[in-house]
Amino acid sequence: MGVLNVTADSFSDGGRHLAYADAVAHARRMVAYGADLIDVGGESTRPGSIRVDEADEQRRVLPLVRELRSEGVAVSVDTMRARVARSALADGATIINDVSGGLADPDMLRVVADHGAPVILMHWVSPDDYRAGAGGRVDYGGDVVGSVRDHLARRADAAIAAGIDASDIVLDPGLGFAKNSDDNWALLCGLDQLIDLGFPVLVAASRKRFIGSLLHGGDGVPREVSGRDAATAAITAISAAAGAWGVRVHDVAPSADAVRVASAWTAGKAGTS
Repeated sequence: MGVLNVTADSFSDGGRHLAYADAVAHARRMVAYGADLIDVGGESTRPGSIRVDEADEQRRVLPLVRELRSEGVAVSVDTMRARVARSALADGATIINDVSGGLADPDMLRVVADHGAPVILMHWVSPDDYRAGAGGRVDYGGDVVGSVRDHLARRADAAIAAGIDASDIVLDPGLGFAKNSDDNWALLCGLDQLIDLGFPVLVAASRKRFIGSLLHGGDGVPREVSGRDAATAAITAISAAAGAWGVRVHDVAPSADAVRVASAWTAGKAGTS
């Protein structure tokens, strides 16, 4: 799942693909490198970000959806707004990726259900918590995996109650959203518990701060964003081998290779069992 941020302030590549032509070119490169799905987002959710106007979000996202679908590219749209989702689905978007898990907009789940579309539901605490970043980390009662698992199960139940088919639900543990480094690593180690819910699981770790913190220099300063792709690919390999449905990444080529390695390794294990 290749990340296409058409924003001015995303933590990794804000502003680099804001222009339409640049965004289309980058999407085409990601597809050529092995992306199965392009995730288009017109609003940053980085810590400290300010929500964009709905009209601006639609202006950024919808032309790209139309162009990429005309080229046969599968597109997900990263939005928390039901009206943006409705327009994107009408223009051919394949999946809606809602980081709020359908909580930010009460109409979101119904809109997705009306279109018979798949949805990605991320673990969400509250807008204040996730936008606060590390400072917004909440108390998970000593069991972040269990807490996130229970929350996602409830969101899946809500989606089904709204009319979304269970087979169209993907869950995302929300790495980096109101979670510290220990929380994030615990969730990655506990992927099997999330997968056991019976829904596909998306891992979105790419270039996030907890990776930078792991790779800090001797001064303790997190490694810069541009130096986190190799570690991201390592997480991709581990996630794929663990049975994740997909990974959401900025640098597609190394993660596509990592998926191939994980697939071969898993097949090799099966062949020797």
